[in-house]
Amino acid sequence: MDVEALRTFVAVVEFGHFRAAADELGISQQAVSKRIAALEGHLSVTLLVRTARGSRPSPDGQVLLPHAKQVLAALDRAERAVRPGSRPLRVDVLNRRIAPAQAVYRFYRAHPETGLDTVTLGEENAAGAARAVLEGSVDATFRALPADQVPAGISAERLLDAPLELLVGPRHPLARAERVRPAELAGHRIWIPGIRPGTEWAAFYQALAGAFGLSVDALGPAFGDEALMDALADSATLATLVGSGDRYLWPGSHDLRRIPLYGPTPVYPHVLLSRTGDRHPVLAALRDHLRASGPPTPEDAWLPEWLER
Repeated sequence: MDVEALRTFVAVVEFGHFRAAADELGISQQAVSKRIAALEGHLSVTLLVRTARGSRPSPDGQVLLPHAKQVLAALDRAERAVRPGSRPLRVDVLNRRIAPAQAVYRFYRAHPETGLDTVTLGEENAAGAARAVLEGSVDATFRALPADQVPAGISAERLLDAPLELLVGPRHPLARAERVRPAELAGHRIWIPGIRPGTEWAAFYQALAGAFGLSVDALGPAFGDEALMDALADSATLATLVGSGDRYLWPGSHDLRRIPLYGPTPVYPHVLLSRTGDRHPVLAALRDHLRASGPPTPEDAWLPEWLER
């Protein structure tokens, strides 16, 4: 059944005249007549009775009218539901503790009227997250992805660089340092549980370890952030790496220390991936917010070669 023919039928009933319906729809009176004739032919019934005063619905037309209005109303709702800005922007922030989630949260606080929905696709690597964007299950994601690996149909912009910091307990040999060079971490155990092979963050830490001779240990099950903080507090040798914009919480009695790295400063680059041509206004606003408020990249930033391409 032709939707435009249904729309025309409803317009003729509401205005009572073919000419008035044609003016409302922005088509010719002849086009109105053709649409009504086609609809009547499709249904094999007469829908409108022509009189000297105009047109009125026949008994069959009266039966069809409420159904036609319901169909048109449903179509209107469907169009409005997917129209840019009509639904919340759905963003994958990977992990609610790390810099992308905190940046999106600050954006929301600055624009509380914004329709926004965040998810964490932590089980997906960069390729899987990009597929989720292409398939429409999310509108955007933050990933460390080199330009030559961005899939067709995806736009990418590096908008959030997260300098790494050392996190240690109060008895660690570096606990009193104001800042530490990456090379000084050689010989110390850097424990980052939960790194999964095949992910971009696994490749990042492998490159970091190779560049500075570090021992990055992902052994053992990941029991969550609280267990990691407890282990750091109880150990005189254990350390981990976190982003400067990451938000981790621990009891005050743990007395954990966040120590900036420098000379060079390892940076984890979060690239915002979205569908090319996506016109969602919240996505545009989020990009503008990140460009304006994101922390500057350190002058001595270090990135793996594959992320600099």
